[in-house]
Amino acid sequence: MLRRAKEMAAEIGYAAHTKSSLMVGLGETRLELTEAFEALREVDVDILTIGQYLRPSLQHLPLERYYQPDEFAEMKVEALALGFRHVESAPLVRSSYHARDQVPGAELRRHRRQATIDAEGRIVPAAS
Repeated sequence: MLRRAKEMAAEIGYAAHTKSSLMVGLGETRLELTEAFEALREVDVDILTIGQYLRPSLQHLPLERYYQPDEFAEMKVEALALGFRHVESAPLVRSSYHARDQVPGAELRRHRRQATIDAEGRIVPAAS
C-alpha cells in the first residue's frame, strides 16, 4: 500500500513522502527489526519512527523488553544507513513525534513559523 500511494502521487505529479512507525518491546528480535527496516525501504518508505511500547493497562499486552536509549540510537543509525530520509528513534517517540519537522523543507518552514511581521508589514526572521 505504501509503494502504491507513492506511485499514485507520482502519476498526478505530486511528490509524496511515505512514513511508517514501529513500536518495540513486544518480543521482537533485533534481526526482525532489521528485516522490518529493510522491507520498508524496499517499498521506498522515506520516514521512520521507532518508539518503545508502554503497557497502558493490565488489559493490554505485557511489555517483553525495555530498550535502552543507546539501542534506539543504534537503530536510528542502522535505519539511516538503509536510506530513510528521516528517522526518529527514542523511547517516547510516537508516529506523530515532531511530524512537521520530518519532511523535506521542514527547516525552512520552521523558520517561517518563528518569523514575525514588523509595523510596516515586513517579515522579520526570529533571532537565532
